[in-house]
Amino acid sequence: MTNANEKLITIFGADGFVGTQVVQDLAQAGYRIRVAVRRPDLAGHVKTSGDVGQILPIQANIRNMASVERAVNNADIVINLVGIKTKSGKQTFEAVHIDGAKNIAIAAKNANVENFVHMSALGADKNSDSIYSRTKALGEEAVLKAFPKAIILRPSIIFGNGDKFFNMFGAMAVISPILPMIGKDTLFQPIYVGDVAKAISLAATGKVKASKIYELGGADIESMQDLLKRVVKETGRKNILLPVPFWFAKTKAFFLQILPSPLLTIDQVKQLEDDNIVSEKAIKEKATLASFGIKATSMDIILPTYMWRFRNHGQFEKQEI
Repeated sequence: MTNANEKLITIFGADGFVGTQVVQDLAQAGYRIRVAVRRPDLAGHVKTSGDVGQILPIQANIRNMASVERAVNNADIVINLVGIKTKSGKQTFEAVHIDGAKNIAIAAKNANVENFVHMSALGADKNSDSIYSRTKALGEEAVLKAFPKAIILRPSIIFGNGDKFFNMFGAMAVISPILPMIGKDTLFQPIYVGDVAKAISLAATGKVKASKIYELGGADIESMQDLLKRVVKETGRKNILLPVPFWFAKTKAFFLQILPSPLLTIDQVKQLEDDNIVSEKAIKEKATLASFGIKATSMDIILPTYMWRFRNHGQFEKQEI
């Protein structure tokens, strides 16, 4: 066995929102890291998280088995963080969430890696009407079949500097007096990116039970309306929150999803029809964030640290108490 600071970890999707944080955590712990991405030339920012030569970007396309095998060669640990919200060309939900995840799990098994961690999503369900949620669940099945000792993590909406949820609505709050609420009463359990990264790092280094699916939710369970009220408060604006029926949202999405960078898709609307919170089953089976010994970080602490950018006068604007 190698010492911790000699072990090599291959991370697929390490240049993304969650991956960047995971790289930072594991680099600080002394691990050597291989960043497996489609465009290594665009992943230079992750190298600054470690010492010279500690973090190495490498080209890999999860749809190409040969490149996946090269990426996991001689690795002690493998982490898959790759996922998509909308399809684009050959990057379909099936290709990424099922086939890609399966390729990485098979390659990891054949390379005799010690631990394999796969990030899925809360709400993964093979019987879901949403293609995203359905393929996430089928991807989990493919992973566990190929690598039975894998650890699967299902986070809810992930928030933090650079997130795709609060930042998107913050930007909308700046340009529009109205914020649309699709699924006004749908419940969510947003989790801080730092907590997710910590859980991934602990799972990768063998600190929790393997062959298990963990559901990761944050400190607060709130409705879509509650979350958008937070956006209005943190941006210091007076936007009107307008409830949008699902049928109308799907009609709009039918046209919006044909854009090169879709603002909204029918599949995303379908996801908003279901609550996105940790299940009673996961709580009963002790398969939650608590299993990692992590206390969830509240949105009250984190949101003010980056949502100030959407205020009229930035961080210098006085907030109402």
